[in-house]
Amino acid sequence: MRPLVLLSGAVALLAIAGGAYLLSGGDAGRTTTGSGTPMASVTVPELSGELARGRELFDASCASCHGANAAGRAGIAPPLVHMIYEPGHHADGAFFLAAARGVRQHHWSFGDMPAVPDVTPQEVAAITAYVRALQRASGIF
Repeated sequence: MRPLVLLSGAVALLAIAGGAYLLSGGDAGRTTTGSGTPMASVTVPELSGELARGRELFDASCASCHGANAAGRAGIAPPLVHMIYEPGHHADGAFFLAAARGVRQHHWSFGDMPAVPDVTPQEVAAITAYVRALQRASGIF
């Protein structure tokens, strides 16, 4: 019986610690009001060629939700320049699927992302390259 008491105590302690973490703002899914203010500090590298094209496409198709330079918009959509979206967690294919099919809410509490059907796979490739360049310049990977 004693191991069960220790286990339930440990579970309770983890629940309390997790709640404190969430209340302190540690949860990536925590959003603020719908202010639309940037949620991440982004370093923008020099862009040319495909990366400059990716920025143009991002600005036209993604920035209205994900903010300028993929910094997110508080209460609207998450920053893509964030550890959650580094290649080891969200491979490039995730960007293609997101544009084609949309995304169910899973890391953040912004709601589901709708599909962006007007963006071609070639355009998604350029957008992804741009976002990856922003991530690298900002120290994400």
